[in-house]
Amino acid sequence: MRSIIACLLLCLALPLTAHADPVNINTADAATLDRELKGIGPSRAAAIVAHRTQHGPFKSVDELALVAGIGQKVIDDNREVLRVDRPAGKAAPAGKTAPAGKAAPAAGKPANKPAAKPAGSKSSR
Repeated sequence: MRSIIACLLLCLALPLTAHADPVNINTADAATLDRELKGIGPSRAAAIVAHRTQHGPFKSVDELALVAGIGQKVIDDNREVLRVDRPAGKAAPAGKTAPAGKAAPAAGKPANKPAAKPAGSKSSR
């Protein structure tokens, strides 16, 4: 009987545990960085925003090490909740898009090889 009660109490307590939402270091303001990240206070949060403003969006979480006062330990402590999505309205870096009028080849398929016909399909001749 005690194990059943303990199990029920545990099931009721699970929804109360808080899971932090990922923090996009390319769009979060200083207040959000300060509030959501371990080891980041107001001055480090402001430094992250200033670096991003001056140098553009971060390409990876590890680029936070380029910000004065941010060390590898802070990055590692927060890695699970950090992300680096490109801000809305920002174009992809040059050279990363397919030429106009041509689609990029699908991953794993050569660009110059025609797609195989499904088994049992007939030619249109």
